[in-house]
Amino acid sequence: MKQTTPKAPAHLADPTRAWWRSVVREYRLEPHHLRLLQAAAEAWDRAVDAQSILARDGLVIAGREGGLRPHPAVSIRRDAEVSFARLLRELDLDTEPPGDARTGPPALRSNRRGSGYAG
Repeated sequence: MKQTTPKAPAHLADPTRAWWRSVVREYRLEPHHLRLLQAAAEAWDRAVDAQSILARDGLVIAGREGGLRPHPAVSIRRDAEVSFARLLRELDLDTEPPGDARTGPPALRSNRRGSGYAG
């Protein structure tokens, strides 16, 4: 039985959907991994959107009392980048995929760990 490749969520930006497709081709993902992958992709798109706003408006804006303050998009971008990086680590996508192309996509390291609880 041929397994279907999950489609990238339509609301993601085109480059992010391309990244999604490459990840689902290169790794065997369980349903919970797909949710984490979607969260990572959405975080990346938020970071890109925030950077676009910063490129247009600059890093600082006028404050209420006449001084300058950081643009709100600065923290949006930072938070999105931190979320993206953490989700990549959670998915084990921050390292090279192990395995041999002849045996199919590798399982994520977190899926290959022993079944015993080491808590």
